[in-house]
Formats: sequence, C-alpha cells, structure tokens
Amino acid sequence: MNEMEANQFREFGKAMIDYTAEYLENIRDRRVLPTVEPGYLRPLLPDQAPQLPEKWEDVLKDVEKIIMPGVTHWHSPRFHAYFPTANSYPAIVADILSGAIACIGFTWIASPACTELEVVMLDWLGKALGLPEVFLACSGGKAGGVIQGTASEATLVALLGAKSKAVAAYKTKHPELKEADIISKLVGYTSSQSHSSVERAGLLGGIKLRSLEPDSSNRLTGDIVERAIKEDIESGLIPFYCVATLGTTSSCTFDKLEEIGPVCNENDVWLHVDAAYAGSSFICPEFRYLMKGIERADSFNFNPHKWLLVNFDCSAMWLKDPTWLVNAFNVDPLYLKHDQQGSAPDYRHWQIPLGRRFRALKLWFVLRLYGIEHLQAHIRKHIALAHYFENLVRGDHRFEITEEVLMGLVCFRLRGSNDVSEALLKRINGRGVIHLVPSKIRDVYFLRLAICSRYTEERDIDVSWKEVKEAADEVLLAQK
Repeated sequence: MNEMEANQFREFGKAMIDYTAEYLENIRDRRVLPTVEPGYLRPLLPDQAPQLPEKWEDVLKDVEKIIMPGVTHWHSPRFHAYFPTANSYPAIVADILSGAIACIGFTWIASPACTELEVVMLDWLGKALGLPEVFLACSGGKAGGVIQGTASEATLVALLGAKSKAVAAYKTKHPELKEADIISKLVGYTSSQSHSSVERAGLLGGIKLRSLEPDSSNRLTGDIVERAIKEDIESGLIPFYCVATLGTTSSCTFDKLEEIGPVCNENDVWLHVDAAYAGSSFICPEFRYLMKGIERADSFNFNPHKWLLVNFDCSAMWLKDPTWLVNAFNVDPLYLKHDQQGSAPDYRHWQIPLGRRFRALKLWFVLRLYGIEHLQAHIRKHIALAHYFENLVRGDHRFEITEEVLMGLVCFRLRGSNDVSEALLKRINGRGVIHLVPSKIRDVYFLRLAICSRYTEERDIDVSWKEVKEAADEVLLAQK
C-alpha cells in the first residue's frame, strides 16, 4: 500500500467508524422493518459498474440513500424476531483486523496464529461455559474445538463424522459388505422440534433421519429415542446419529439430555448437542443445569454470534474425538502439506469449506474487552427483560403464555382461534414499530417475542407491549 492508499484508508475508515457509531447510537429512531417492495434497489443503481473511481463521499451518501431503506434493523431494541444476532464494538474492530490480515487459515502453516488462537479461545470459551474437560484441547487428549460458520454447518459436520465412524465400525464386523450397502442402512434421530437444518443435514449427507415426536412438554426424551432405536434395529437398520436440542427455535425448549445421552452411549449412537441460541446462557452458572448430561455427548455446538456479543459468523463446536472428521474430510494434496503436520490442527479437516477467516480474533477481543462478568450480565439482563414482558402478558386476561419462559424468548397468543393471533401478528408488523415472527406447535399458532438487541431496556419493552395491546384492541374490535 502506497502512502496515498494509506491516507485514503485512514480517511475512509474513520468516516465509516463514525457512521457506524452514529447508526448504532441512534438505531432506536429507525423503523425496524423496511417498507420497500422486492426489486426496489435496481432502479436506484446504474446498469453497470463505473469505469473510473467514484468519490468516497458519494459512496457513503448512497449507503444512507440506497441501502438503509432496505435494511431490517436487527439491532433495534424493538426488533424481537427470530433469535438475536450478536453485535459489539470489540467484535467489529476485530473483524477490521481480520480483514486487514486477510489470511486463509486452512493449515497451521498458512498462518500459525490463526490456528493457535482458535485452539486456545475454544478452550477459554469451553471453560467459561463449564464444559467437561473431555471436550477441551488442554485436556491432553484428542478433543478440541473449532469455529464453524453456523450451527447448521456444525450439525452436518457432526453427521458426516458419525457416518465415517459408523461405516468403519460396521465394516470391521462385516468386511463382506460394501460401503454403499452399510450407508443405505444408516438411520439417525432428531425431534420434530429441531431446527430445519438438522433435516437438511440428513439430505446433504445422504442419510435417513427420523423426526420423532417429543413428549407433551415438547421435549425429546430418552424413552422416545430408545423406542425408535429398538424399532430400527429390529428392521435391520443401523442407528448411528442423534441430535438433541438445548433451546429449540420455536419455543426454546430443552430436550432431556441426561436421558438421551445414556441411550445413545449404550447403542453406539453419536450424540450431537445443538445449543445454537441457548448455549450462551451456560456462561452463567445458574443455567448450567439445563445442559445436565453434556458429558455423554460426542459433539456440542452453540453460536457466540447469537447471544455472546461476537459478530456473525462464529459458531463454536467441540468434539471429543475429531479423528472421525479428519477421516471423513481428509484430502491432502502436496501443495497443502507442511513440515508441522500432526503437531497442530489443520482446521480444513474439521469443516466443509477449505478456506476460513481469522475468526478467533473476535472471540479474543470480546472476552478480553468485556470479561466474563460483563457477558454474564448481558445474558441475565435479556432474560430479566423477557420475564418482564411475560408478566405484562400474564396481567392481561386476553392473552396466554404458551411455553415456559427460561431464556430471552416469550411465546404468547391471544386466547381463542389461531385466526385471531394471526391477525394480531399481521397488525403488529404492519404498524412498523416492532417486529415479531410466529410459530406453530401441534397446530397451536403463537407469537414469539425475543429479546435481541443489547440496547434494549425496560422502556423499550413497555413500547413493545403497548404496540401489542393496541394491535389486539384493533383486532378484537374488528371481530365484533
């Protein structure tokens, strides 16, 4: 970079930092959900890229003029849809550094700090969550952690590792069988309340996954899994993989891990635990009871990029024995070999893509600049705000809470038919002040209010409740 480019970078960088800070500081003033229609942006842009450089000032002006009208403001304190996506200044500046270093850390030698910081950060994070040492690289065994892009990737990676392990084990017992014959008999298990990415992992992995109906509390239990395994063994199938969810997407329900674990262990079934959203709460000791039985799992995953102030993408995954991933993914051309192979992880063998960014920097910056106590306070504040909203709902006889509130999610509905709650949601989102999404379990339609923004305060919840109440007034009046 010559001196002119360096000066331009300083100018552009400072201006963008100022714009970003002002955006986040004043995000409460922006309408949460955009009002644009599909295709709005094309008429606002030229038909082709410019031949000559444009002015930086013009580009920045167009961010506000063209981009912001089409942005859904996930970090608005009145955005309550889906689950949170994390955001913090330490993570943002770490991403700047990652972008500047711009390494592709597929092997240790490709950038040793990229690999080694990740190994240590996953140990730091695992210890902060109270994970058993058997998952940590510092235990001295085979175990360790890796940063995936998403929990969806982690589920697929675990499935492929389990597939590799199951095929090898069954081929040892039955060497006369072809690998394709064994794969055709493999069967895995998950709850009907699991994230859709679990079903997708089965499709991508070419494996049959059974969707099991949970109990009356929407929790997958040991008995349910055991019955399914026995049925399939009697049918000549090979049970090999099970996904238990700690904090389901629809209702933030926790499967009975302490029951499922022994069943999987006794039947040599790989147990993967998906705690994408709720896993962040385990940084608080008082919530670790919700992962009782985690020592029985083969792999565990959660997303710091959801609730732990680490910007997307950063999905933390731990494996007791990553050997099976390496066996499944190992393609080792000469140009990727190096003298230190075997002395440190080559993370290309632990993931679907070959390339990977220096994502551990975000964890390092956030853990150091916030500290565990601040992160615990962040989680506790969100859960307290959820209970605050829950109490407001319970105080209005027209509404009902449909699921126990354990984390930062409140599931509620208007009493009566599904139609009235559907009309309520349409009315709420149409008003544009807050944004919610629905779900449905056993044909019961309900609204989900998630505490998403780190800026949310009680006064914002008061505004959200006011919107819900006024929209309910309008819906119920229209029905009379």
